[in-house]
Amino acid sequence: MLQGKIALVTGASSGIGKAIAKRFARAGARVAVVASSNMDKAKAAVAEIVADGGEAYPYVVDVRERKAVRSLVSEVERRYGTIGILVTSAGIFLPTPIGEADPTVFDQMIDVNVKGTFHCIEAVVPSMKAARVGRIICLSSAADRLGIAGFATYCATKGAVTMMVRSLALELAPHNININAISPGNTATPMNEGMRTDPAQRTLLETLNAATPSLRNFSEAEDIAELALFLASPPARAMHGSSVLIDEGLSAGVLL
Repeated sequence: MLQGKIALVTGASSGIGKAIAKRFARAGARVAVVASSNMDKAKAAVAEIVADGGEAYPYVVDVRERKAVRSLVSEVERRYGTIGILVTSAGIFLPTPIGEADPTVFDQMIDVNVKGTFHCIEAVVPSMKAARVGRIICLSSAADRLGIAGFATYCATKGAVTMMVRSLALELAPHNININAISPGNTATPMNEGMRTDPAQRTLLETLNAATPSLRNFSEAEDIAELALFLASPPARAMHGSSVLIDEGLSAGVLL
C-alpha cells in the first residue's frame, strides 16, 4: 500500500508513533524512526521493524529546534529521497493546574506540541511542493475538543494543532499535499502506564470506564496506526484539514 514511499515519523520510539512506524513499514514504506533524545530507543524500534521484514533507520532530533529539524529532513532526503509522508507524533502530556503550574512545563508543552509540529511541517513542505505530492498526519488529541481539569495547557496545545492543520490545508491542498489530524482519546502507551497500573489511580480508571461508551477505556496504539495508514493511503486523497476523532466514544456525550 505504501511501497516506495518515504515516511518520517517523530515520536516513533514508543507509543502511538512507534505503532505507526511499524505499520507503515509493514505496508512497504521506508521509515525514518525519530526519537526525541534517546538514540538507543530509536535503534530498538528500528530493530523491531527490521525483524518484521521492514526497512527503517534511526534518528534523533529535538523538534523544538527549527534548524535541527531542517537538518534532519535534509539528512533523511539524502539517504532515501523525497519524504512523501510525515507523521508528527512527538508530544508531551503534563499537568498545569491553574495557580500551581510550573512555567517551565507550560513553555515545554507549547514548544514541543505546537512549535515542534510546525517546525516538522515547515521542513518537509518544500520538497513535497516540488514533487506535487505529500501526506502529512499530525497527532492531535480528543483534548482538542474535550477539556481535562488540570491539563488546560495540554488541551490548548492540541486545539492549536487541530486548527493549524485546518489552516495549512488551505495552503497545501492546491499543491496536492494532504494534511490531516488524528485526535485519539485515551490510548494505552508508556506515557500513561503509571496511571493505568497505579492502585492509587483506581478511582480515575473507574470514572473513565463509566464514561466510555465502548467499555474500552484505553484504545490500543495499533488502532491509531491503522487510521494513520488510511490517511497516508490513496483512498484518503479527498481529505484535507480533517481532524479524525478516535476515542471509544468518550467525547460523544454524557452517559446516563
